[in-house]
Amino acid sequence: MTAIVTEVLQANKKYAAEFGERANLNLPPARGFAILTCMDARLDPAQYAGLAEGDAHVIRNAGGRASDDAIRSLVISHKLLGTNEWFVIHHTDCGMELFTSEIISDLLESSLETADISSGVWKNKTTEGGSVAGKYINWLTFKDNAKAVIEDVERIKNHPLVPKHIPIHGYIYDCKTGLLVEVPEASAAGQAA
Repeated sequence: MTAIVTEVLQANKKYAAEFGERANLNLPPARGFAILTCMDARLDPAQYAGLAEGDAHVIRNAGGRASDDAIRSLVISHKLLGTNEWFVIHHTDCGMELFTSEIISDLLESSLETADISSGVWKNKTTEGGSVAGKYINWLTFKDNAKAVIEDVERIKNHPLVPKHIPIHGYIYDCKTGLLVEVPEASAAGQAA
């Protein structure tokens, strides 16, 4: 067992010992909303959005992008669990702005191991065991964070499985201040009909 597995299981035992009334939480989120945000470890949606367990759905992926899978989760969140308001929240200093689909697929073609970045250039440490499979994935990278939030809100809002009455709000979390900064054009695009 690795040290990380040991740490996680010890933390889980402590959490479970104090689980108490959490066993009675309802399946639908109590506050009736969902957040689509980035997987970045610096973001804690429970903290920046004032959530307690059971309050809201939080969907996370690289960049907080409106991928097919993220939209699938949002549709389930509404259709089967009653959320009626959604947030798309990207963040400053996002790693998705540091590469392109071409860069990551080229890196993966020569190695599956972790790459390094130096002076803005990505390089593999080794060139063994790569795959061309990365060429067939849309990595959903972006260069303009606000524009990406707008695109994601619009993509969700215009999806045929998303009801028009659900408002979708667009924000960027500032990693230096902890504040959510609205992207007005995104929120305007996401207004309920």
